[in-house]
Amino acid sequence: MQKNIIINTTADDHRIARLAALAIGLHIAEAIIPSPLPGVKPGIANIVTLYVLYRFDFATAAWVSLLRVFASSLLLGNFLSPTFVLSLAGALSSLFTLALGVKLPRRWFSPISLSILAAFAHIAGQLLVVRLWLIPHTGVAYLLPIFATAALLFGVINGLITTKLLADKRP
Repeated sequence: MQKNIIINTTADDHRIARLAALAIGLHIAEAIIPSPLPGVKPGIANIVTLYVLYRFDFATAAWVSLLRVFASSLLLGNFLSPTFVLSLAGALSSLFTLALGVKLPRRWFSPISLSILAAFAHIAGQLLVVRLWLIPHTGVAYLLPIFATAALLFGVINGLITTKLLADKRP
């Protein structure tokens, strides 16, 4: 005799699922786009995380970000690979920075500021994994200017996009 298992879900669960699906779609679309430099991507899925942080709360943003990392890695076929570990390290360090950054005075720290901080944290987390695990050589430091420039550029762009989305009052 088979028992029916019913999983009760809340409106929050559905919202997180929808937002995570959007972030996953953006992440997968970005994975398809060729990069001029290996490892340099604009991180457009992070726009969703930052938007969720401002519209809802940190816990929802963390769920969306981590679901994106795990589900995208499964869909792209790189779960538990070095790519997955790099993505997870970037997401965790970015989330840690956002958890601290959201407590900063909003008068001086906008979504653009937090996007830049999160982008720098993301690349710092990834480079730390690269240095400690994948390429244990001091030469990794030579990559810092390239990745820091990309983090600044894409952090500003993603922050501007997030600011525009937050200003839109449509439901």
